[in-house]
Amino acid sequence: MRRRRSAASPRQMLSFTSASEFYGTYKPYTDPVKYTVEVNCGPSVATREQFRHYFPNSFHFFYDSLLQNYPKLSSMASTFPPLPSSQPSIHLDSPSLHTLLSPHLLIPHFRTFLPTFSLSIHSPPRLSYTLPSPSSSSSNTLLLMPCWSTDPSLPYLFVKTVTVFPSNSSFLPPLPGVHATVSLFHSLTGSPLASLDGTSLTFLRTSAVAGLASSLLSLPSSQTLLIIGSGGLSKYLISAHRVARPSINHIFIWNRTASKALELVNELRKKEPDSSTVTFDYAENLDEVIGLADIVSCATGSTNPIVKGRLLKPGAHLDLVGSFLPTMKECDDEALLRGRVFVDFEVAMDEAGELVGAFERGVLRREDVAGTLTELAGSKKEGRKRDDDVTVFKSVGTAVVDFLAAQLAYESFIKT
Repeated sequence: MRRRRSAASPRQMLSFTSASEFYGTYKPYTDPVKYTVEVNCGPSVATREQFRHYFPNSFHFFYDSLLQNYPKLSSMASTFPPLPSSQPSIHLDSPSLHTLLSPHLLIPHFRTFLPTFSLSIHSPPRLSYTLPSPSSSSSNTLLLMPCWSTDPSLPYLFVKTVTVFPSNSSFLPPLPGVHATVSLFHSLTGSPLASLDGTSLTFLRTSAVAGLASSLLSLPSSQTLLIIGSGGLSKYLISAHRVARPSINHIFIWNRTASKALELVNELRKKEPDSSTVTFDYAENLDEVIGLADIVSCATGSTNPIVKGRLLKPGAHLDLVGSFLPTMKECDDEALLRGRVFVDFEVAMDEAGELVGAFERGVLRREDVAGTLTELAGSKKEGRKRDDDVTVFKSVGTAVVDFLAAQLAYESFIKT
């Protein structure tokens, strides 16, 4: 039986800012007699086919009833991603990703999306395979990282393949040590949506994660940044930490091979010749500079501790992003004992050599880890308690942040 409009119940205009908000809050407003619902999120038109595709059950009646009672609602705007059949698969290469993504965009994106969608994004443990190297004594690594979302507003399935070949730097000219490819599919149909340059995506998301952690843990007045390692990730880390802490005005670079650190310093000086804004220097004496740095960011594949905890100044923030296997270790136990330790995701406690070793030796317990990046971003865990606290952030990287970075790049591209 069709309901009649009640004169005592004037229509109310409800405006939602996102597709997910619409999905999560529509239930109380399914009476088309009392409510006009407007999803005002973007330039595209939300068609009946989109509603039926993304919400195959209760939205049938809801959307049809709205159209029946209020035909003008056919012009509702939405950010629901287009159906796969209406959008061909695309390729986003490195220049495209650097245009679409930056720490200014990724850091707030992660801060918003990590706590909001943490329960609906699923990322099983990555598969890691050790590969023998025919050209050197070091071993190589193959990583496979799947991820998918069960939220209708994030209808994506993601797979990342990574190769880590440490000896590539010895080639002339040197080759990147990390290569990666990313494939993005529609999670409801399995249709391919995009392929992305995984190497650039890895650098962009890893540095943005470090930048987000820095914005939540380091002192707002931080001025001195020490980068340990001069590989491909180092420049990205510098950019991300400077976005997180614009007060940074002195940056030191250290590397086991001094010539590589000096080469990076000269490159950065040419890029920013105005020394009144920021100064770049080579850190000849690592132990001395560690004691000067407000933020220490370490991105190496070292199997022996590089950062000595006793040297960290009070209030310092230690960012460890290089190690991702139990055999790797960038800091000693004292650094962990001195600091409030946070991880990007819980899996870091099973993969990061610094933590795995400390747990095995009884130096640290799993419950001593103060929280995850998602908990920090969602204000569920307190970060720094005092200005003289030493904070430690250990990230190993998971497909979740790759997924969110790929989502931002893809949706930004299809809107252009």
